[in-house]
Amino acid sequence: MKSRRPLIAGNWKMNGLRQDGLALARGVAAKLANEGAPSCDLLVCPPATLISDVSGALAGTAVAVGGQDCHAAPSGAHTGDVSAPMLADLGCGYVIVGHSERRTDHGETDEAVRAKAVAAHKAGLIAIVCIGETEAERDQGRTIEVVAGQFHGSLPEGATAVDTVIAYEPVWAIGTGRTPTVADVAEVHAMIRREARTRMGDEAGKLRILYGGSMKPSNARELIAIDDVDGGLIGGASLKVEDFWAIAQSCP
Repeated sequence: MKSRRPLIAGNWKMNGLRQDGLALARGVAAKLANEGAPSCDLLVCPPATLISDVSGALAGTAVAVGGQDCHAAPSGAHTGDVSAPMLADLGCGYVIVGHSERRTDHGETDEAVRAKAVAAHKAGLIAIVCIGETEAERDQGRTIEVVAGQFHGSLPEGATAVDTVIAYEPVWAIGTGRTPTVADVAEVHAMIRREARTRMGDEAGKLRILYGGSMKPSNARELIAIDDVDGGLIGGASLKVEDFWAIAQSCP
């Protein structure tokens, strides 16, 4: 039995108008009220435009709310960006940093991701730091090298299991329906845990490492059963209440 409590985090990405977001949040709240809390922590990360409404809809429930990104600075001349203190002010407890779509679409480097995680910590937020290899890197046999490099490059000094979560997301599996084998996932997560020990010592045993590559109801139980998998960062499946709830129910 794992000592770490699983975390099921829904990343809604750039989806949902107010009516959609409220319906989704209320649907999750209704599941909790009707069926009781699952054996995991629950988190939803809506688009910035929906955070306030979703926070209100989930107030008083066991579901936490997070942002999908933050700027490294607390304020300033950064048009269109959202700072970590702004997210905290809206009721967020978490923020995703370094998602592969941010790294790819916006050219974010490990250094930039680390700076955002530092900003999250300063604002009292838990940083979900994302790392993962592309299909080309996987085909070149560089998965371990790339993921370990991103882990060390993106993790702030002094990060702890209290203020940080790691999400391993093989880029080639996100939104494609493809997933690595159980053995592949186990190998990478075990490596991340080993690398974490070099930075955190015994604290690494408490660090939650999520799997983030096309987890869905049909494979969640098998993936979450892996020793060093402590939940999931869920994309498309988090946009359907029944799917998100089924994944949460997969936690032992």
